[in-house]
Amino acid sequence: MRVKGRRATPRAGAVCSLVLAMVGVLTACSATPPPPVVSSPVAQTSAPQVETPSQIVAAVDDIAGGYNPHALADSSTVTTALSQLLLPSVFRPGGDGDDGDGEPVLDESLMTSAEVTSEDPFTVTYRIRPEASWSDGAPIAVEDFSYLAEAMRTEPGVANPAGYRLISSIEPGEGGKLVEVTFSEPYPGWRTLFTDLLPAHLLKDVPGGWQSALADGFPSYGGPFAIKTIDSARGEIVLERNERYWEKPAAVDRIVLQRSDGPGMVSALRSGSAQFTLGSVNGDTRDLLADLGDDIGLHRVAQPSVADVVLRPLGSATAEAPVREAVAALLDRNALVDEGTGGGASADLRAAAHVRAPSSDDYRHTMPGAGPPLQRDTERAYELLAEAGYEREAGSWVRDGQPLSLVIASPGQRQPYQRIAAALSEQLIAEGIDVNTVHPEPRELFASALAAPVDPDGGVNGQPVPTNGEVGIDIAVIPRAVSADPATTLASWYGCAPQAGDGTQGADDGSGAGDAGDGGDGTATTTSSSSTTTESAPTTPTTAKGGADGADGPDGETAGPVVPANPAGFCDAELQDVIDDVLTGEISVRQGLAEVEPALWDHAVTIPLFQLADTLAVGPGVSGVSEGPPLSGPFSSAVNWTRAPR
Repeated sequence: MRVKGRRATPRAGAVCSLVLAMVGVLTACSATPPPPVVSSPVAQTSAPQVETPSQIVAAVDDIAGGYNPHALADSSTVTTALSQLLLPSVFRPGGDGDDGDGEPVLDESLMTSAEVTSEDPFTVTYRIRPEASWSDGAPIAVEDFSYLAEAMRTEPGVANPAGYRLISSIEPGEGGKLVEVTFSEPYPGWRTLFTDLLPAHLLKDVPGGWQSALADGFPSYGGPFAIKTIDSARGEIVLERNERYWEKPAAVDRIVLQRSDGPGMVSALRSGSAQFTLGSVNGDTRDLLADLGDDIGLHRVAQPSVADVVLRPLGSATAEAPVREAVAALLDRNALVDEGTGGGASADLRAAAHVRAPSSDDYRHTMPGAGPPLQRDTERAYELLAEAGYEREAGSWVRDGQPLSLVIASPGQRQPYQRIAAALSEQLIAEGIDVNTVHPEPRELFASALAAPVDPDGGVNGQPVPTNGEVGIDIAVIPRAVSADPATTLASWYGCAPQAGDGTQGADDGSGAGDAGDGGDGTATTTSSSSTTTESAPTTPTTAKGGADGADGPDGETAGPVVPANPAGFCDAELQDVIDDVLTGEISVRQGLAEVEPALWDHAVTIPLFQLADTLAVGPGVSGVSEGPPLSGPFSSAVNWTRAPR
């Protein structure tokens, strides 16, 4: 065979045979279909399942902004909760609920030791754990102690500052992990200091200064949790485990605080969408929570605050003792308590003492057993107003052609203070007294209005008025912060401010956290080789040893503007010696209160109503939640909480 004129080779023939064979096969395939193909099933793949974080949801009254635990303006359940979860403390209340006495116990997650190392001068040495740090990596150190101490000494509107006012210097050591605090006087209550430390390196230069600290959130954390989100619109705060916490990690990944009213709390607990609820619910809601069944544990959680009606000696009208006494005789205290508590947990904590809180084991009634303010006495009130020169004309009390007019203030929309203020206004208006009720924002009220200096020689009818042009406040319905140390509560709320030249100082570790400089505020900074201390005239002096109703200095001469040492604007020279002796341990608290309490009732400066308390309702879906140590609350044990199967 030839291909294109060439002779075919054996190899070529083989190729042709192969081609012909393939053609045959193809022809056959086109005629006969192949057998069905049997295939094995293909394994299905999917994305790995994302583990759902373990979380605990708590329904609370509110999550309103303002979270500084040292500011009276920010006093609330959520502020106490967040401080427990996010901030480090040298000491924390011991015990749990009714089984504990609340005595401060060293927090060994932060500290290695804290002890008195000298009696003369009184000195306490603190040693911080080397690994303790803020969530941004900055060490928790002496700077944080100095920042808090200086703010508590000099800023208005802080809670229980008396102990800090005794600090004369703070010395650093061991790279800032040793803190040596020297006091001008012995201070038995020193264990109550330096709770809820704040990150000085971030807050000392914040715009707005101390008054803006923690107004909207936390810049850093030194506790077992950290904030993921604060959503005011939705009413929700989400906290997650702080991965930079150096101690035992939290057992759950996430805690969610959700804003809810009373009926919402009941619904959330019934459905299991919340594992527990905590709020100042009224009696009806408390009954509904109890009706959910035996699986729900109900507890009363006393807060570190007592609702007070404060009759200010620095008010325009209440500067006169007879007017204060008349108001105390006109108010219906039982009605105010009922309005404020609504039959909730606070109803069982009526306060009838100026210093100790009703939840204290040592609490005793000191209110006089008859007459005002225990019992309303309009006849006595009318006699007192007449004694002050007022006459009843056309249903109103008038003196020199001017009606008796009082300004009543409460912190913004905060409850129960707003409700109490409204009820008090109605009571006084019904008795012929003009009332102007105002509700300044909480920080404005405590840091400005109640701290405004007054001119003792000016004002209406010769009575004091603020020198800064603000409206003078006669009556304030506010919380009185309760310290674990009653001597500190006494000195903070009824004591005169330290006087210039008394030897007290602010202190600084050399970083500038506590350095006030020389910006015209009367401070003078002195530097040594070991530390920097700031000597300053106190920013909150009252009249130099002046009485509660007067503005005379020690020589009987009228002093300059009076800056209140406490929200009541109260200062009594005779009581001050006793108050100082109680604070420094010269006499016992019991001995001091036996003398001070009757005098405070006589001055008619504060009318305590009740201690604030929340109702804690715990469902079966959570383990480890209890009422917590006294004045501390359930969140102190949050690191150990776990979800429980339902």
